[in-house]
Amino acid sequence: MMDHQTLAASLALVLAIALILAGWRMVRGPSLADRFIALDMLTAVAVGFTAIAALSTGRALFLDVALGISLINFVATAAFAAFLEQRGRKP
Repeated sequence: MMDHQTLAASLALVLAIALILAGWRMVRGPSLADRFIALDMLTAVAVGFTAIAALSTGRALFLDVALGISLINFVATAAFAAFLEQRGRKP
């Protein structure tokens, strides 16, 4: 069984790969929606990194930061969806 440091390092490696791939999609995404979904993924990776920081340090304060990032991301996603819907209705 892995100890906490090894587990945190391997999870950070997986999240770093996801960060690179989402960053690539954000830069290369053919449409605005693809870029915004990549941004959504980047914020999910940020939440993952804060969860790893909470696990590594033993401080629950990082989970509050993750919750704040998630709430801001939810509001931004809802606003972007409303923007895309309004943009699609233009005559």
